Amino acid sequence: MDTHIYKVIEFLHVKPGKGPAFVRTKLKNLGNGKIIDHTFNSGVKIETVRIETREYQFLYKDDNFNFMNLEDFEQISIPEPMINAPKFLKEGMKCIVMFNTEDEQPMSCDLPQFVEYTITYTEPGVRGDTATNATKPATLDIGVEVRVPLFINEGDTIRVDTSEGAYHERVKK
Repeated sequence: MDTHIYKVIEFLHVKPGKGPAFVRTKLKNLGNGKIIDHTFNSGVKIETVRIETREYQFLYKDDNFNFMNLEDFEQISIPEPMINAPKFLKEGMKCIVMFNTEDEQPMSCDLPQFVEYTITYTEPGVRGDTATNATKPATLDIGVEVRVPLFINEGDTIRVDTSEGAYHERVKK
C-alpha cells in the first residue's frame, strides 16, 4: 500500500446499520516501524507480499543489531525500527526474522513473546504498604527497568512479556 509494506496488527470488521461494511485496521510500516490507523471499505483489493520466516540468533549490537542464521551461519544486520522490542534483546536469544521472498530483504524481527530475566536490583517490598496491585521498579540483568509486584526480590527470575514490555510472572526454581 502506498509503495510500502505493512503488517496488520489489529483489525475490526464493522457492519453499520446503514451503509456498506468496512474494516478498521492498525498497520505497522515494516520499513520505518510507524503504526498507523487505516479504514478499508468493503471490496478493496490489496497487493499481498509473499514472506518467509526464519530463526536467527542475536549476536551483538553496533550501529544496527546483528543476527546469525542457525542453519548456514550467514550474518545479517537489522536496524532498530524493524525489531519489535529491541531493549529486551540479549546475546544468544533466538528470534524470528521475516523476509520478503522477492528481494530476500529482512522486513521485521520478532522476539519470543515471553523471555526470562534475573532481577539485579529492586527495593525491598514492605508488607501492608498498599491495598491492591502495588508495583515497584526493578532492574533486569540486561539493564532495562520494569514494574514488578512487591513480593519480587533481587536474584529472582521473572518472565517478561516482550510485546507489552511488562512483568508476566515469577519463574519457580
